[in-house]
Amino acid sequence: MTLSNRYSDLRKLSAIPTVRLLAAGNAVLQTPLDAPASASVAEVLTELDAKGALLDMLQLLAHALPAREATWWACLSARDILADGAPVPPPLRAAEAWVHRPGNETRTLAREALDKAKNEDETVLCAMAASCAAGTLGPGLLEDYDAPPGAVGGAVFGMALISLYHDSDLVAARGPLLLARALDIARGGSGNVAPPVSQSIPVSDQEARS
Repeated sequence: MTLSNRYSDLRKLSAIPTVRLLAAGNAVLQTPLDAPASASVAEVLTELDAKGALLDMLQLLAHALPAREATWWACLSARDILADGAPVPPPLRAAEAWVHRPGNETRTLAREALDKAKNEDETVLCAMAASCAAGTLGPGLLEDYDAPPGAVGGAVFGMALISLYHDSDLVAARGPLLLARALDIARGGSGNVAPPVSQSIPVSDQEARS
């Protein structure tokens, strides 16, 4: 399989073959793959790109990025849905604090923000990702309980979808931006990128119906 240059330097991504990575995260792609079971994440991203499967690309990246990087991507997605001048919701603020200073203290605050979040606060997914980043439900007493398979990736992908569909007029532009952020983070960047003006991958009709 020929690897696209766009996906050849994603050093932060998991080295686990895509099939195993998705199985471990209890995640299923909507697009049938031609790639072999041994295919890397970069190889599958190249195939999904060629097939215009944006949502599958976002889901794969949510599970392939390390927990800290994935949580940061979720935080950027959460910022997309905040109204101008609105205060930062506690779950988002706590998740960002954990990304900047990962440790039990900030992870505890993220778990507390998760538990106290209002039902309508969609940024709770960021706090969920931070809370489950170590593979458990949280620090302290919760450390004895494993997080559900793919908890971080599922939360991060969910936050990306909320950003994508938050404004129906922006879906066409927001999708490529979400992807560009994830790819920049996968290269070791901050994810603070300008909206791409080329290489846009629209949401396919098949994905929009899934």
